[in-house]
Amino acid sequence: MPLIQISQTPGLSDRVKRETIAAVTEAYAKATGKNPDSVWVTITEVPRSHWGVGGEPLGQ
Repeated sequence: MPLIQISQTPGLSDRVKRETIAAVTEAYAKATGKNPDSVWVTITEVPRSHWGVGGEPLGQ
């Protein structure tokens, strides 16, 4: 069972999350030939203060 994990800052609506999960599942299944029913996708929302780019937190 493939597991695709997406980490991002908060803010996506539930509708956009559903659409993202469907699109990622479809793309992965198409690229690998896997059955879409066996593909798991998680979206984890991480606060901006917990992200860093170039040595600096995004939340500052």
